[in-house]
Amino acid sequence: MTNVSKELKNKYDKHYSDKTEEWRKLGATGKAENIINVAEEFSFNKVLDVGAGDGNILSLLSERKFATSYTAAEISDSAIEQIKKKNIEGLVKVVQFDGYELPFADDEFDLAISSHVIEHVEFPRKLLREIKRVSKHQILEVPIDFSFSVDKKFDHFNSYGHINIYTPALFNFLLYTEKFKVLNCKHALYKKEIVDFQTKTLTVKYLIVMIKRLLWRIFPILMKLKPNTYTVLTE
Repeated sequence: MTNVSKELKNKYDKHYSDKTEEWRKLGATGKAENIINVAEEFSFNKVLDVGAGDGNILSLLSERKFATSYTAAEISDSAIEQIKKKNIEGLVKVVQFDGYELPFADDEFDLAISSHVIEHVEFPRKLLREIKRVSKHQILEVPIDFSFSVDKKFDHFNSYGHINIYTPALFNFLLYTEKFKVLNCKHALYKKEIVDFQTKTLTVKYLIVMIKRLLWRIFPILMKLKPNTYTVLTE
């Protein structure tokens, strides 16, 4: 059996707290919107969130009546504590798992969500296979960290726990080789509120980011090549 490493488990056990709630809820807003948008032509009853974090995505989906029932699966003690505090309507179960083996039957869920998780996982193929096994459809989102200067930012990405880096095409290839069929996809930028929260002061760097975001919106091809996030609906 492959379990998440002890080092990674210890890192995330105390990763979530009330102190980070404002930031995480702000980030969850865009993630929940991407999930709703990519699944706009589908409806789901039973939804599983794999790597649910502190539950903010599920909370927002519940508020939008996205599904009938929700289940959260997490490795982190602190995350599970935060999920339970939220009293999410429709949340039927919070399960702690070992990072790879999901304690559910084949096709138990109409949809499994895993948002900003795969980039943190030591053995992404193993987790993807489990997600596929327990669900009829899947929504997966990853940040697009790749750039031609990525080798100068190793410490930056590692500080966020990002140990896998993707482009949309490379993520599609990973899914293809694991026999996922992509039904819909979305290339998106982070919400402006996220950029504002991170920067908080008007700087040259902030202005450059704003100019880039404007160009990405004017020229859609740039959005497809280098979005901030990439979301897919699969089966």
